[in-house]
Amino acid sequence: MEKGKNHILYLVIPCYNEEEVLPMTAEILEKKMYELMEKEVISKESRIMLVNDGSKDRTWEIIEELHEKNPLFAGVKLSRNRGHQNALLGGLMTAKEYADVTISIDADLQDDIDVIDEFMKQYYEGCEIVYGVRSARDTDTFFKRFTAEGFYKLINMMGGEVVFNHADYRLMSKRALEELANYKEVNLFLRGIVPMIGFKTGVAEYERHERMAGESKYPLSKMLALAINGITSLSIKPIRFIVSLGMFIFICSILMLIYSLVQHFLGNTSIGWTSLIVSIWAIGGLQLLAIGVIGEYIGKIYLETKERPKYIIEKVLN
Repeated sequence: MEKGKNHILYLVIPCYNEEEVLPMTAEILEKKMYELMEKEVISKESRIMLVNDGSKDRTWEIIEELHEKNPLFAGVKLSRNRGHQNALLGGLMTAKEYADVTISIDADLQDDIDVIDEFMKQYYEGCEIVYGVRSARDTDTFFKRFTAEGFYKLINMMGGEVVFNHADYRLMSKRALEELANYKEVNLFLRGIVPMIGFKTGVAEYERHERMAGESKYPLSKMLALAINGITSLSIKPIRFIVSLGMFIFICSILMLIYSLVQHFLGNTSIGWTSLIVSIWAIGGLQLLAIGVIGEYIGKIYLETKERPKYIIEKVLN
């Protein structure tokens, strides 16, 4: 489609137990969408699509109320909790059928919504994908900032292609979404998959805000799980690293065998258990680590071969 004006925009927002923040989020986004419509940046058929990821609170009821009051709000209800990445994908694939362009953003609105103007500007200039990138991490604790930045560097070092300091705040055109639909893997890590699509891309920098209400849905345990999933979904370098380490230890064992034989014939052998115990613990730990990493990949292969659906949509309000 030619990049004229007034294209249909769908904001896709995954929601999990967001009853505290959702009314404020809806009010802010509603104002923003009408502002863009008045400027004729987007079509009046544009929508705010809220995706309920099996919430246990009143999130879906609030989405239904918003939809009844104002058709600007659309809703997607997943049959059960499937996790942030699957909920986001479900929303994007649903919006793809109605929209010319989508922007994904989290419900807490820590990401600056004024960047949407820059997203649309770059979209009309020809970009199929525009990444929202944090210019600074001043609102994060030292630990979170250190681990997050370390993760981006590590995953790039491991062969995964991710945009530094980019989460899931991004614009994707209908064309880009159609290509994303061709990626069938069950183990989703959209931050790594989207850059594989290619096409003309852009970057919009912004500063992240504090969460308005409620609690973060990404505690340390989930962040670690996402990091492990991201690395193992995008790269086989961890297995290659184990092979290299195994070869190194094998060479060291041959050198130690030669050294032991030389010492034996020189009559300098001594009976001791320290070196033996250390060797057993070191090699045993390495073996368990290697089995664990290989097992992670085998587990992913097992899940992929089942070809189970990544999500099931129970209801759509649009």
